[in-house]
Amino acid sequence: MIKWMKRLNQALPMLVLGILAYGLLVELIGVWFVSDKIRYTTGLLIGIACAVGMAIHISMIIEESVRIGQGHEKLLSFKSVMRYLVLCAIMITMTYFKLGNMFTALIGVLGLKVSAYAQPLLIKAFHINKVDKDIEREVLS
Repeated sequence: MIKWMKRLNQALPMLVLGILAYGLLVELIGVWFVSDKIRYTTGLLIGIACAVGMAIHISMIIEESVRIGQGHEKLLSFKSVMRYLVLCAIMITMTYFKLGNMFTALIGVLGLKVSAYAQPLLIKAFHINKVDKDIEREVLS
């Protein structure tokens, strides 16, 4: 799965990892302060799943726009608008059938933004570790 994501976009695995870490953090902190823990958790899981799906879809749209080039802006715009319409349909369905908390689902979807903004920090932190390991290998050789 990670290889597939890296082939699609090099930053996608770290973005998804950031979304999942954000979701875990929000779950561990917030679950203690709510009375309806099941709906809190299911809403957050739905939101995190939507954020991961949106990240993958955005990567697919970027790859497709690079591949097909100029002249297909309307198709790419339509696909981008459809992504948000699907998100709205999921949220409306979730609320109608009381599958989760709408507020926590929106917090979960915001994990995409949080992860995107934290991406440079995560890459820098992991790159420093990678450089340190490469230096250790050279010294030991």
